[in-house]
Amino acid sequence: MPQLTAWRNAVFAAFFAMGFGYASWMARVPHVRDVLDISTGEMGLILLGISIGSVTGLLVASHIIHALGTRTVVSFGMMAVSCGLALAGWAADAGSVWLVIAGFILGGSLTGVTDVAMNISGAANERRLGKPIMPVFHAFFSIGTVAGAGLGGLCELLGIGLGWQATAVAAITIGLGLVVRRHLPADTVEEHEEPVTLRERLAVWKDPRTLLLGLLVLGMSLTEGSANDWLALVMVDGHAFSKEGGAFMLALFLTAMTGGRLLGVSLLARFGRVPVLRGTAALAAIGLLLVIIADQPALVITGVVLWGLGASLGFPVGMSAAADEPRLAAARVGTVSAIGYLAFLAGPPLIGLLGDAVGLRNAMFVVLAFVLLSLLTSHVARERDPVKEVRS
Repeated sequence: MPQLTAWRNAVFAAFFAMGFGYASWMARVPHVRDVLDISTGEMGLILLGISIGSVTGLLVASHIIHALGTRTVVSFGMMAVSCGLALAGWAADAGSVWLVIAGFILGGSLTGVTDVAMNISGAANERRLGKPIMPVFHAFFSIGTVAGAGLGGLCELLGIGLGWQATAVAAITIGLGLVVRRHLPADTVEEHEEPVTLRERLAVWKDPRTLLLGLLVLGMSLTEGSANDWLALVMVDGHAFSKEGGAFMLALFLTAMTGGRLLGVSLLARFGRVPVLRGTAALAAIGLLLVIIADQPALVITGVVLWGLGASLGFPVGMSAAADEPRLAAARVGTVSAIGYLAFLAGPPLIGLLGDAVGLRNAMFVVLAFVLLSLLTSHVARERDPVKEVRS
């Protein structure tokens, strides 16, 4: 049991470190935009580097994990990601757009691989414990984002350069990575007795439920991702907040999302997936609408909190629903994830270019439309009853 506890804590640390690193960087987006002297649309294209890297990493993740094992990929992956973000931080302070993009592509590609390995290790630990603790792992990622955004706001307030900030974060992450490596098992990948054929894996792309789950996750991914990428700048440009105020508004959003994830387990157990998804999507829509149309600071802050609560459960619940059928779980989760990642790939440049044309506040109406899409497709996540399916 002590060994299992150490393993669980190591996974907690990995999730925390990944959230901490990215949020601390993203909280400084207004600073980066001004230092590089670029438009909002150009900032969106730079952020696209993370998405391109992440998608690339997802495509090769299974091969790398098979070759190296989850322990090596998680520990060295989180360290390498932090080094990529440090490179991007120094490049931003130096005014080098292309080096920022290079750092993002490096960090993003390793993020995709590391995320898959972390979830594999977390799921294996969950099975050993016999308790549904996976939402808590993701909550630790959110806790990391809260701490990271707070650090970014503090560094902005103190006038500390992004390069120094990102280097300090990298040093912390490297230390955590070395600790994590000592406590993770060498490999947690399990082989199925009856492998799923290539034809069966490809067939899930024609399954209506899988595709609808993909749309559900796509909408909620854009809801969460657009806040991570743009909320600080929306507060600065759209509501005349200070740069540190924008960073702290991102921290508030992430705090609300963390709270939603921690509370979500009991809500899901009591009410089921569909009512909870509908309720959270409605909260996200109301929150977004307040951020877009309200001018009073109190209403805007309320909107940020509701947006964060509403964005908290869409992605993890969508993943759970995709894994309802154990034998095809990997294929369906992979398909739904791929559709969802389109939000991270297309979201930054789309919102950025629209922000140039109509302002960032108005650009958020696109995000609101996708929240409503998730609301309309939430029924597809309904829990399946294996007994009824066998009888039918």
